[in-house]
Amino acid sequence: MRNRRATGCRVVLLLLLSAPAFAGESYLLPPDAVVANRTQEDWSRVWWQWAATFERFESPVADQTGERCAGHQSGDVWFLAGTYETQRTFRTCRVPRGKHLFFPLINYVVMPNGAPIKCQSVMNTAARTTEGVSNLVLRIDGERYGDLARHRQATGDCFNLGELVTPPVRMYPSAANGYYVMLRPLPPGTHVIDLGGILPSMAQAVTYTLIVE
Repeated sequence: MRNRRATGCRVVLLLLLSAPAFAGESYLLPPDAVVANRTQEDWSRVWWQWAATFERFESPVADQTGERCAGHQSGDVWFLAGTYETQRTFRTCRVPRGKHLFFPLINYVVMPNGAPIKCQSVMNTAARTTEGVSNLVLRIDGERYGDLARHRQATGDCFNLGELVTPPVRMYPSAANGYYVMLRPLPPGTHVIDLGGILPSMAQAVTYTLIVE
């Protein structure tokens, strides 16, 4: 079943890639843009710490409808979640106006599993797992963005994945790697975002209908 789902996800991404329209940089910020005094490398770390604040099956990452989109959100940047598995996922979310959007096209984190492990080892594993990307997709309101491989972000050092958990949990050393995008705030109204990516060991395809209020 997992292989069939992964194949279906790959087909969806290839179909999205076949659309001819390319967008300019109207919404997509460059990967070195700083938002709210943080680099996008910093935001990739915070994204994972945010994702770790949820129980697995109550997480926006496990959400099949979008009902959990607003969980634990705060500040100038609003996170969108990927998925745990490879099946195509559709979500509808309400987002406050004026929020930058930050989310992974596809990403991976390595964390301690109880046995002693060195920081460099988890960083190397995260890097290897996210090598070999074959397709990345970002479509906003029907327009496709290209040159997405340059949006790869790797956490420059190991971090505590459990830092934002209440009460805090030590999950050090953790390291993340992957392809993330930061969008300027979308205007009020309804917007559709297709996102995803294909790596040798995983694939992701998510469609968000965002209602910006």
